[in-house]
Amino acid sequence: MLRWFYFGAMVAGTLLPLSQFLPWLSENGLDIPLFFAELFANPISGFFGWDVIVSALVLIPFILIEGKRLGMARLWMPVAGTFLIGVSCGLPMFLYLREARLEQMKGIAVNKLV
Repeated sequence: MLRWFYFGAMVAGTLLPLSQFLPWLSENGLDIPLFFAELFANPISGFFGWDVIVSALVLIPFILIEGKRLGMARLWMPVAGTFLIGVSCGLPMFLYLREARLEQMKGIAVNKLV
């Protein structure tokens, strides 16, 4: 099922970034200026930094608009996952929750026909 693919992607999208961030955080503390200096230390890291920032700026309204359109609950979870970990967590979490909601809606529609 597609929903479980999204769940696995969410787990990977949480653990892999944290495996890099937590040691950095342990060594440097929450040094925001250093974080951004290192994020944009060279053109290739800047490329990835801007890619994630722009993706997050697109993802948040998508989560809120699409989630409300489908009547989804707990939209704060993928928003928080995006802000706290990144798009690699927030997007698959939202898609997992969205798939679950679509499956639920499909079941409701089938029950109404019976």
